[in-house]
Amino acid sequence: GGLGTRISEETHLKPKPMIEIGGKPILWHIMKIYSHHGINDFVICCGYKGYLIKEYFANYFLHMSDVTFDIANNSMEVHHRTAEPWKVTLVDTGEETMTGGRLGRVARYLEGEENFCLTYGDGVSDVNITELIAFHKAHKLKATLTATLPPGRFGALDFDGVRIRSFKEKPKGDGSLINGGFFVLTPAVFDLIKGDATIWEREPLETLAAEGQLAAYQHTGFWQPMDTLRDRTYLEEQWASGNAPWKQWK
Repeated sequence: GGLGTRISEETHLKPKPMIEIGGKPILWHIMKIYSHHGINDFVICCGYKGYLIKEYFANYFLHMSDVTFDIANNSMEVHHRTAEPWKVTLVDTGEETMTGGRLGRVARYLEGEENFCLTYGDGVSDVNITELIAFHKAHKLKATLTATLPPGRFGALDFDGVRIRSFKEKPKGDGSLINGGFFVLTPAVFDLIKGDATIWEREPLETLAAEGQLAAYQHTGFWQPMDTLRDRTYLEEQWASGNAPWKQWK
């Protein structure tokens, strides 16, 4: 729901989750990842320009199907409907609300759930969601996050005097795992959210870690956020190649 200022070339027109990869919003790609693993009930935290997300789903058939408009008779016929088995709840969580506050605002839509998944609206991965959920259930903690290696941003050089012994174009980070999102949580985490100003990555996650209630599911495969225009271009190239690593569905 945030402003997405680091990719302002796109977000001055649309919210970040609606930036397209291969002609489909990155939000659609994220939902397809979950749907591939049998999760089809979604709650989307809308914020900045959230009405565009609502309009996308309200007109989903128009975006995904062939359509005939009979102007004279004021009618519309949708051909070859491409329907996903999704139930999508779109919640206005405010433009200025922080990440934890957004989660708190949708708590009422998660009542009665033993566990639920949470992720960001701007990153894709080939993480095995089925294994992630099983891992979470096996450890019986309040929260599980996916720990992953960040993608490299710059080429790395290995020197021998003035000679370069090796050159690696954009290697992965320094070996330290980071928070890659793709959480599995229990409703107990809502007790750690004090209001709209709560930043999920601060007090809630720090408290869970201090209490020994935060597990790390280590993912060594593909993971890529879309923070900048360069990231979007990279994801677009991956999709255009026909072998996008996050495309697990057929």
